[in-house]
Amino acid sequence: MDTAGAEIGQEVDARKIILKGDEAWEMLSLATRVRVARGKQVVDFNDLGEDVRDELLKVVLGRTGNLRAPVLGIGTTCYVGYNEAMYEELTA
Repeated sequence: MDTAGAEIGQEVDARKIILKGDEAWEMLSLATRVRVARGKQVVDFNDLGEDVRDELLKVVLGRTGNLRAPVLGIGTTCYVGYNEAMYEELTA
């Protein structure tokens, strides 16, 4: 992200700080938009009310029930998972 002039505000090691269900929702619900990488596709959640909670958690939690990594928060948008095209948009 250096090339885009972005600075890292906070870095958390996902192996040490593990977020599951309610904790993951608590963090993600602070955003106004969540973009989730699912293979070559990106799923957008723009309205984060309680009605989308279960659907959102289904795509952001891995097989172990932990929040997938990486998670990147920029402004009011949260990016979950890795998709090269999704991150290239940030540096364009």
